[in-house]
Amino acid sequence: MKKLNILLIGGTKDASNITKHIKEKYDSYILTTTTTEYGSKLAIESGSDDTIAKPLLKDEFITLIETNEFNLLIDATHPYASHITQTTVSLSKLFNITYIRFERPPSNLDNVDTSRVHEVTSLDEAGKLIASDFTSGNVLHLAGANTMEAILKYVPVNRFYARILKVPKSLEKCKLLNVPEEHIIEMKGTSSLEENLKIIEERQASVIITKESGDIGGVINKINAANLKDIGVIMLKRPKIKDLNKKDIVSNLDELDEKINNYF
Repeated sequence: MKKLNILLIGGTKDASNITKHIKEKYDSYILTTTTTEYGSKLAIESGSDDTIAKPLLKDEFITLIETNEFNLLIDATHPYASHITQTTVSLSKLFNITYIRFERPPSNLDNVDTSRVHEVTSLDEAGKLIASDFTSGNVLHLAGANTMEAILKYVPVNRFYARILKVPKSLEKCKLLNVPEEHIIEMKGTSSLEENLKIIEERQASVIITKESGDIGGVINKINAANLKDIGVIMLKRPKIKDLNKKDIVSNLDELDEKINNYF
């Protein structure tokens, strides 16, 4: 097998796991792009040879690919970063680079009580639902710092609590949106059922906002905690990405190995 020269679009826990796995099994060079210094730090700790720690425009991606000899592009971005995935799909076709989309599988909710779950297809829909159906109690935002602004168009900030990574970019976003410091909850990985229960109780939440981010995002623990506290859950459904071929998607490291061995 020839050396893998990989452009990894990362910034997620999945990306870190992929990097460790590839470095253990293959002769490889990995350049990881992330949107934050924190993501870059995790990439280096996982074994990435180099990183770019800022959001890249499409033209910047094109220049990056033109000046390197990548033979594999792995997209391990968050399931909701649809614009990045759309860009990476188009770039792989433009430069004829082997493309693999690593997408965490959705949680199996067959044995979970979802009677309190309201599925929405947009943040705007989520905000309107809160404004109409959850007018008392507080809002516990568990959907990431980048989605706060859309919700705060409909929810007064004094009712809004956000669990985020305490990194400069997220804290700056809170400041710009006038979210009080005491309304910011530091996130340290996936929360347990007990931790979710404690946060709901302490913040007197009447509703949780979350993404359907799979088991790695702790969705089931969030729903179960909401059920035990008899509060609502608003869950943002995953976007459908045009031009993404199902045959390019893998959901675990074994499937990733199979693709790599087939292609190389």
